[in-house]
Amino acid sequence: MKVGAVIITMGNRPDELRALLDSVAKQEGDRVEVVVVGNGSPVPDVPEGVKTVELPENLGIPGGRNVGIEAFGPGGRDVDVLLFLDDDGLLAHHDTAELCRGAFEADPRLGIISFRIADPETGETQRRHVPRLRASDPMRSSRVTTFLGGANAVRTRVFAEVGGLPDEFFYAHEETDLAWRALDAGWMIDYRSDMVLYHPTTAPSRHAVYHRMVARNRVWLARRNLPAPLVPVYLGVWLLLTLLRKPSGPALRAWFGGFKEGWTSACGPRRPMKWRTVWRLTRLGRPPVI
Repeated sequence: MKVGAVIITMGNRPDELRALLDSVAKQEGDRVEVVVVGNGSPVPDVPEGVKTVELPENLGIPGGRNVGIEAFGPGGRDVDVLLFLDDDGLLAHHDTAELCRGAFEADPRLGIISFRIADPETGETQRRHVPRLRASDPMRSSRVTTFLGGANAVRTRVFAEVGGLPDEFFYAHEETDLAWRALDAGWMIDYRSDMVLYHPTTAPSRHAVYHRMVARNRVWLARRNLPAPLVPVYLGVWLLLTLLRKPSGPALRAWFGGFKEGWTSACGPRRPMKWRTVWRLTRLGRPPVI
């Protein structure tokens, strides 16, 4: 299977980007073709053979990754699998690409693999980086219902069938939007603890737009993908969870601003999932109400 990799960068982490590219170059098996997308910024110096695309403006995470997909032909069709890697990450092992090839070849309905993210110094995996509700054991691989945006592999046939990431999301929940559409089309998603991306431990709230984007995109996610009766249930549960977490006053105001924006702004096409997909999600351990 032909494997490619998409990396988006703001150009502000040249050393980390170079280390990541070196880790991709060291992958066993056939060479992994790489595209680095400068998301509204020039791309730092990269090794010979790495393709670059420089965008005049920041299109956000899903927009930048979609440009990277298209760099491998329409829907990424020039390769069979695409790795999506954060530019400050590092592939921990040299066999990750080969493990991906083996996993996709062994399971024709496997569409997406979510890697384990671990801190490079402690080896610890944050709970939020395990894409399931029962996240206490990050070393347990399993079927899941979503995946991690900066550490994953996607079979390009998935893009051909269900489309790419939602450009309009810009940041937050774009992975779940794609995951739900893939699951609705009959694809499966695996979390693999043996496929590791080293990444420094961080808090998502470090981004200034975090609370607004998370709330707005949560509403968009529901409006785009859920059967109508589940939309208020899903959003009601997340409203309650947000209040129970007791965010600061400014954070809560930003969250409610984003929640309102999610209802009053265009969210893209609505394609509600089938009820049998709701049941599949439930059997996989995460019904689409949480």
